[in-house]
Amino acid sequence: MKLLHTLKNYLCYCGIEKEEYDKIKKAAYVSNFMIWRTLHCFMTAVFAALFIGSLLDGLLHHNSLIYLCYLLYAIVTSICFFIMKEDSLIAQFWIYLSISLLLLLGCFLTLTNLEHPSTTFIVMLLITPLFMVDKPFFMGIEIAIASVVYLFWMHAFKAPSIWKMDLINITVFAVSGFFIHIVSNSLRIKEFVLTRRINIQKDTDELTGLKNKSAITKEINEFLLNEEKNKGILFVLDIDRFKAINDTYGHDVGDSVISQLGAFLNGYFKNGETVGRFGGDEFIFFKKDTDDERIAEQIAKEIVSGVVENISLPDRDKKTSASIGIALYHGEEKNYSELFKKADTALYDVKSKRTDHYKIFR
Repeated sequence: MKLLHTLKNYLCYCGIEKEEYDKIKKAAYVSNFMIWRTLHCFMTAVFAALFIGSLLDGLLHHNSLIYLCYLLYAIVTSICFFIMKEDSLIAQFWIYLSISLLLLLGCFLTLTNLEHPSTTFIVMLLITPLFMVDKPFFMGIEIAIASVVYLFWMHAFKAPSIWKMDLINITVFAVSGFFIHIVSNSLRIKEFVLTRRINIQKDTDELTGLKNKSAITKEINEFLLNEEKNKGILFVLDIDRFKAINDTYGHDVGDSVISQLGAFLNGYFKNGETVGRFGGDEFIFFKKDTDDERIAEQIAKEIVSGVVENISLPDRDKKTSASIGIALYHGEEKNYSELFKKADTALYDVKSKRTDHYKIFR
């Protein structure tokens, strides 16, 4: 069973578990996109040179129409790849179309040299899978269909002895190309996994598992710079009398309080909000695409009561509380610092007056 599970992972998820593959799939799509955008530009230059050469050289003249068609395709595709989104499924399907057309090119070129076993098609079988990161069985289907199409097509044109050599060669190289694709895919996918883990460690607060200050700042700044986004709510929270908790119970308990608060916030926010620890006992959470005061107040009330209910101290009779400053984003501020100052000012007012546990900056 373990062998079958491993085989399934290599065929379906490039040698890793499905859950891990799903997390880095977008990075793989972006990588494919960047590589094939460059390759399509390269193909444009190559087919342009081949087409011009076919007009000047009689040996290539019989392929001039093929070169022209592929040149036009490469030009159109190159333009589209500068317009499409990097992680779109359309781009991934388009890449498979380009691979199919390159394999088809090997068929076309073979028709002009029927006296010899295929070489161009075999080269395409071996090379093109190296430039695509995806579930290997997709590429296996691509290679198998291309090989069958080639063999059926050439059977009508090639001498039986030459065709049999093609059958043997293509069978061997199709299988080789598929296994090369599995190996190269596995290596590249593991690079994405390692990169993702490094980025997570870099952006994660060790004590709470939430985003750290730099990750919070980066994510909110990216949101504020998006001209299509003009609504948001920034919350700044800190624990009341946290220094007294450290002085009374020790820093281990203080760390436990912060860890418990992080776990509570992580469980509370489940809809794509930005949540993190800013430093010390201060936490940040940012709700996107709304600037409704009622929603802000409702969240603040639930967080304040949640802190009391979910954070425990060694002395069970004692309760931990928190204060929250709130800033509503209406599309005016263009960097995190401007919005943070407003929420921090509101938090200062709450802490100094000690009448309520939250306040919206006005």
